[in-house]
Amino acid sequence: MELIYTILLTLGTLAILVAVHEYGHFWVARRCGVKVLRFSIGFGTSLYSWRDKLGTEYSIAAIPLGGYVKMLDEREGEVPEAELEQAFNRKPVLQRIAVVSAGPLANLALAVVAYWGLFLAGETGYTPIIGDIEPGSIAYVAGLEAGQEIVAVDGGKTPTWQALSFRLLDRIGDSGTITFSVQYPGSDMVYESEGVLQDWLSEEEQPDLYAGLGITLFTPEVPPVVEDVVAGSPAQAAGLQPGDQVLRADDTPMLLWMQWVEYVRARPGQTIRLEIQREGAIFETDIVPEAITEEGGETFGRVGVAVAFPEMPPEMVRQFRRGPLEALGASFVRTGELTVFTLNSIKKMVMGLISPKNLSGPITIAKVATASAKSGLESYISFLALLSVSLGVLNLLPIPVLDGGHLMFYTAELLAGRPVPEKIQALGYQVGLFLVLGIMMLALYNDFARL
Repeated sequence: MELIYTILLTLGTLAILVAVHEYGHFWVARRCGVKVLRFSIGFGTSLYSWRDKLGTEYSIAAIPLGGYVKMLDEREGEVPEAELEQAFNRKPVLQRIAVVSAGPLANLALAVVAYWGLFLAGETGYTPIIGDIEPGSIAYVAGLEAGQEIVAVDGGKTPTWQALSFRLLDRIGDSGTITFSVQYPGSDMVYESEGVLQDWLSEEEQPDLYAGLGITLFTPEVPPVVEDVVAGSPAQAAGLQPGDQVLRADDTPMLLWMQWVEYVRARPGQTIRLEIQREGAIFETDIVPEAITEEGGETFGRVGVAVAFPEMPPEMVRQFRRGPLEALGASFVRTGELTVFTLNSIKKMVMGLISPKNLSGPITIAKVATASAKSGLESYISFLALLSVSLGVLNLLPIPVLDGGHLMFYTAELLAGRPVPEKIQALGYQVGLFLVLGIMMLALYNDFARL
């Protein structure tokens, strides 16, 4: 059932993004007088279709990995003379640019609408207060101290954990100075300090932003209470259930969750005798952590349980309420920030400043979509908006076969006053197809490697 749920949720998510993208092309094409022959969600054999009064066929196809809008075009077949004025290739270049750019822009518009709804409903976040500093780390050398609140990074405000993570994500792969603005509890004074980055986390496949700086954000002490048990895991085999608290492991008292995690990681394949408390009763059981080997060759233990996260102190919870206009402005700002962040990430990956292992494909998207949906509607909508921005930006890249490649050729036509020669366009499409397929294969390889 879990697999079916993941597949259906992923297909539904992709269908939303594709439908919005293709509707952008469709809507503007209709406004420019272009005859639309087919609006398809998916590729291949049509599973269900219908036609409107203008003759457009709407189709749901068998391969749900994209979609397309097929327009009347002399380059794709003979066009009756009476319909030539409705052919896409006969339209002025500015109209063709408008039709092609409408898809990616529709994805960005979806992100704006999604964030507008989230901001209207109200945002909640946790105050980023430093809990601990690792000696000799970037944060330690910069002079940061436990108990300080990080109010800004490089001048960008960080009122919540999420905002702080976003600012730090933007510095992955960088070398140079990073500026922290901090406050002490109960003080309005803001102090600035600087750290030095050197190819920061550039080789990390799943970078830990806070550990990379040498800081741990403050959270209440987390007791070793199980929130979830992975199906088929050693924890399930040992009989653990949500709500169980680990009291002892091999006669060693387990007071904190991280103490329990470190104990398990250090004992791959070894039998651990557990003392468990469940609804007031205490019992014992044996558990054998499975051995997990990382790419670097390090082997650690894992039992397949998730922690029950404690409630944060009220003074650390921040809520943001916005009116309709303020929320709309904030949604444009958030979408703009994500657009710039996506472009910077692509640039860093091309320059080798970020490991290509960070490139993700459909399997990772499926996992994240499922996890975000389980976390609640707000989390899922936020992920959908992020994915929509990524899709819009990627489609605007000047790579032939993508919308951005068409825009590149049409812009050249606009500037030169004549179309780009067919031979050059054909060569460009071959190169673009090679690039896109190569990127897709790398993303899939990364997905399977993570499994």
